[in-house]
Amino acid sequence: MTSPQLPRCNLVHLAAGAAALFALSSAAEAQTWPTRPVTMVVAFAAGSGDDVFARIVTPRLSELLGQQVIIENIGGAGGMTGTARVARAAPDGYQFALGGTGTFAANQTLYKNPLYNAATDFTPVALVAEQPMLLIVRKELPVNNLAEFIGYAKSNHDRMQFGSGGPGSATHLACMLLNSAIGIEVTHVPYRAAAQATQDLIGGRIDYVCPIASTAIPHVDSGRVKALAILKSRSPILPNLATAQEQGLAGFEAFFWDGFFLPKGTPAAIVKRLHDATVGVMETPSVAGKLKEIGAEFVTPDRRSPEYLQKFVEREIEKWAGPIKASGLTIE
Repeated sequence: MTSPQLPRCNLVHLAAGAAALFALSSAAEAQTWPTRPVTMVVAFAAGSGDDVFARIVTPRLSELLGQQVIIENIGGAGGMTGTARVARAAPDGYQFALGGTGTFAANQTLYKNPLYNAATDFTPVALVAEQPMLLIVRKELPVNNLAEFIGYAKSNHDRMQFGSGGPGSATHLACMLLNSAIGIEVTHVPYRAAAQATQDLIGGRIDYVCPIASTAIPHVDSGRVKALAILKSRSPILPNLATAQEQGLAGFEAFFWDGFFLPKGTPAAIVKRLHDATVGVMETPSVAGKLKEIGAEFVTPDRRSPEYLQKFVEREIEKWAGPIKASGLTIE
């Protein structure tokens, strides 16, 4: 005996009703988000510049959201492994990426087959901060300022090595940009993390690294490495260290930026909630003070909107494409 079939029009009405209920349910969930802990994916190892930054901002962000923000470090492929996980995550707001120069700009050109499209596979939330980078060298290297380094490197580049936290990492990109500005080619030694590169620099096994300032300051202060230049503007954490531009490298800047990104298709109510909480963190004096201690600064209010971050990412991808293509470097 066959079961009676509903008329086609009834099936259509049922399907439409189910879709409407789902939409209402999703909208209600968006309005009450978050109802459980939220994961911030940091695409580099614990102790990296990204990780240091994340651990400064997440306690206050947790307070403002009313739920704990959990940091999950997922490294690999120049930060693309962790970032790609967010791109594939459900657009429910419970995972978001801490993105930056490498993961949302340079890797789009550096890698032959990037794991995502940084400009189209995410929902931008806010550009948050900028962190200066340094040029540090092993203490035995016979140079004491940028001019001496340039002279030495031009004469000895074929015997020199620089280290980084891996292809596409901020430390790799900054040194690559510096080498291009100087007009030298130097052997790149990639490590699993920038901290490992710095340890080999301390041990004298490589010649220089271009780290995020926050990770290098303890080693500079202890005298285990020499800082030759800050690669953006002067910083209160190293007030006597001149910039690359002040030392004759006209127009040169290398800095790392941090922004928050949700999966594509995240409801606008969730984007606004996370954005507003992020701005709340940026307007908390105690958090801003902690950032200044590592040389970082929150961006100005006119640069904090999701729309600004979208355009900023597009410009950054274009900015890094030129020097990467000129270097001939491509990673499979």
